[in-house]
Amino acid sequence: MSPDQPGGHHDAARAPGIQDQRERARRFVALHDEPFIIPNPWDAGTAMMLEGMGFRALATTSGGLAAMLGKVDRRGEVTRDETFHNARDIVESTSLPVSVDLEDGFGATASEVAATVTAAAATGAVGGSIEDATGSDTAPIREFGDAVERVTAAVEAARGLDIPFTVTARAENFLYGRHDLDDTVARLRAYADAGADVVYAPGLPGAEAIRRVCDEVGRPVNVLMGAGQRLSVAELIDLGVRRISLGSSLSRVALAAFRKAAGEVLETGTCDFVSESLSIADMRELMGRQGA
Repeated sequence: MSPDQPGGHHDAARAPGIQDQRERARRFVALHDEPFIIPNPWDAGTAMMLEGMGFRALATTSGGLAAMLGKVDRRGEVTRDETFHNARDIVESTSLPVSVDLEDGFGATASEVAATVTAAAATGAVGGSIEDATGSDTAPIREFGDAVERVTAAVEAARGLDIPFTVTARAENFLYGRHDLDDTVARLRAYADAGADVVYAPGLPGAEAIRRVCDEVGRPVNVLMGAGQRLSVAELIDLGVRRISLGSSLSRVALAAFRKAAGEVLETGTCDFVSESLSIADMRELMGRQGA
């Protein structure tokens, strides 16, 4: 598959108007007709680089944002306002459709989840994901009916918008040690019945589990590449996966390189890492700033 079609460069200072957002939203919906990769930048610069490389859509990452802010993911430390500020920066830095990681919807009730979806659209984003995790160590996954109610509220809010806002519903069992594929499939099917446009169960343990989800849930399936398996893009597509995301992995590998480079200076007093770094010219090209 050739997942990358180069996008045009953009005016990074221009916020999208409603017509631009509607066009991005329609592009995002159409992308799900065939398999594609949706990488996860954590700020405007990484978003611009990914667009310059030819990716066709972007998704924010709560894990990458948390690390950038010096916070811990999956603990509710990143606020809704911080999430929206980050989303707006990414939307305004590229011409690509952007979906926002809305975690659990930033609310205790279904109505608050609905309000979060509406507010997410106001950032210029064209999609968002809602997960069924609670953030609690003792009961990490929401009760089935409550989770479905929250997805239903998110879908109803999305349908009330002026754009086709893509709702992704996430079943978090495997990220929290609940290795119950039957329950995961049942949740994803219920979320699809509630109107979710895309379903997503991060951490599925291998090809057979992924194939089962793709076969049994009547919606495009997003899979987190490298989580629970090390399948290639081609292998995931063969299993029926429609959308492939990277989660916080790009952020974490960048931080690993940062730590390694800083450690080299501290421990050996050398800077051999510079030979592997991007040049200023590379950065300008990736961000569409040749001659700047």
